[in-house]
Amino acid sequence: CISAAEEVADNCAVKYTVPCNAPIRGTSDMLCRCHLPSAQSCDPGSETPELPPSSGSGEIQVRGRQLLVGGRPVHLKGVAWNPVGKGHHHTDFATFVDRDAELLAKAGVNAVRTYAPITDRGVLDKLWARKIWVVNSVYNYGGNSPSSVIDAVNAVKDHPAILMWSIGNEWNYNGLYTGMALWDAAARLQEVAKVIKQHDRSHPVACVFGELHDLQAVDARMPDVDLWGVNAYRGISFGGLFSSYAALVQKPFFLGEYGADAFNAKIGREDQEAQAKATAALTQEIVAHSSLSGGVCVGGFVFELADEWWKDGEGSAGVHDVGGSAPGGGPYP
Repeated sequence: CISAAEEVADNCAVKYTVPCNAPIRGTSDMLCRCHLPSAQSCDPGSETPELPPSSGSGEIQVRGRQLLVGGRPVHLKGVAWNPVGKGHHHTDFATFVDRDAELLAKAGVNAVRTYAPITDRGVLDKLWARKIWVVNSVYNYGGNSPSSVIDAVNAVKDHPAILMWSIGNEWNYNGLYTGMALWDAAARLQEVAKVIKQHDRSHPVACVFGELHDLQAVDARMPDVDLWGVNAYRGISFGGLFSSYAALVQKPFFLGEYGADAFNAKIGREDQEAQAKATAALTQEIVAHSSLSGGVCVGGFVFELADEWWKDGEGSAGVHDVGGSAPGGGPYP
């Protein structure tokens, strides 16, 4: 079960006294069928809950610091999703969507953020069957022309799972993976955002930045970006991230990536307890600064539901080696 305040037990018991299945005011979070004190009992999961419209009719909007769906503000409880199979080097949404969508839904996730475009409507159908939105990444590589986004956008812009389009991934660090200078990359992404809006006015365009340095000046040059994603790894707390962002940019933002490694470099082994502790603490900070309650943040995406064995060029893409790097020294990046 999911509620705006997260006051829901695993057995679907909640403290609210609204009629069963009625939406919680002030949010468009999804509710399962729950046993409520003042309502006739009903079977959790026996029917699919109603959700606000989410595509094709201008129902998704950025207003002030909020992301609205059907006129109601949304808080994204997201996961970065980039499934690559053992021994492989490329994303394979179709192979993993059945298993992963079930796991995500059980965890209360309501959105995934991709690093490559999902254009397979069957994949989107399976995510939407679990009431999971998609922040669909359509442009990360500067070697592609801005017009390359057109086919990806047109292929799925009418699908209800599409929440918004995403362009760039901490491109201020990687130069759109081509070494492009900062202002050249900013100009390119502004052009990409403009092309997207020429073909779809019903979904916002988000751009994912690394931390906050230069963001104010970059935002001023990118008027067609509606909201920002910020990838931030500051340890077990975000510190002053939210207040610093609020002073720099008037648009809402989400955490494009956050979390902690499963591998603790200090002890040289997997440490799921430390990872869970950091993820919980960071998620609580995101909720505390949610735009649902007057904050600047519309949610975040835990990094990540994927194994990136393929990124270690010295190891095996098919074996879980101990290697790579942990810049923060562990257990938190």
